[in-house]
Amino acid sequence: MNHSINYMERYARNMLIEGFGREGQTKLAESSILVIGAGGLGSPVLMYLAAAGIGRLGVMDYDVVDVTNLQRQVVHGENDIGKPKVESARETVEALNPGVSVVAYRERFTKDNAASLVREYDFVIDCCDNYETKYLINDICVAENKAYSHGAILGMRGEAMTYVPGYADYRSVFPTPPAEGEYLKPEQAGILGSVAGVIGSIQATEAIKYLTGIGELLVNRILIFDGGNMTVKILKVNPEI
Repeated sequence: MNHSINYMERYARNMLIEGFGREGQTKLAESSILVIGAGGLGSPVLMYLAAAGIGRLGVMDYDVVDVTNLQRQVVHGENDIGKPKVESARETVEALNPGVSVVAYRERFTKDNAASLVREYDFVIDCCDNYETKYLINDICVAENKAYSHGAILGMRGEAMTYVPGYADYRSVFPTPPAEGEYLKPEQAGILGSVAGVIGSIQATEAIKYLTGIGELLVNRILIFDGGNMTVKILKVNPEI
C-alpha cells in the first residue's frame, strides 16, 4: 500500500455523498466482491470497484488477452496480449489502488467450484458472455442466498438487473436460455466498448449500493439501455413468475 496517500483524502468524494459517509467507506473496505469475467463488462466493474475502495476483489476468467479485446476491455492493454486476463486485470487494479486485495482465479465457473467460491464473497457480479454460465451464476446465488448483479451486452444495447434473496431472479424472468443458433454472439454482432462501460458502471454502482445500504437497488426490475437511440427502459418483473 502507498502510505503517502491519505485515506480520508482518497475517498473524500465518496464520503460526501448523502447517506454514505465514513461508515459507508468502512463497509466497502470490509467487503468482498466476486467478478466473474474480466472482459467488456468486467473491465469497468473492476476498475470502478477498485477506485471506490472495495476491500477484496475476486476476478475469475479462463481466457487470455486477445487483440480483438482491446476496443472494449479497458482493464487490458497492448502489452497484455497473450497474458491471462485475470493476471492482466490484477496488475491494472493493483496499480490503480494498491489497497485493494485481488484474488485471481484462472478457471471456469462450474458446478464443481461455484458454490464454494460464491460463499467466500459478499456480492457477485455476472460479467460473463455466455448463457450457460449466466444461468449457473443465477442458480448458485439463489441456492446460496447470495445477492448478485446480472449484466449483458451486444451491439449497442445492454441490460442489467440485481438479485437479492426474496426478489425476482434471472431465471424467474427468463426460465430457459435460448437455443444455440437463436441468438447472435459478440463475434457476429459486435459490441460497442462504451456500451460495455455503461452497463458495467451500473453493475458496479449496484454493488456499492448493496454493500453500503444507500439508494434503491435494481430489484424486480430490468434496465435496458439502447445506445443507438439513447433510451433507457425499466421493465418491472414479478418475483412470482
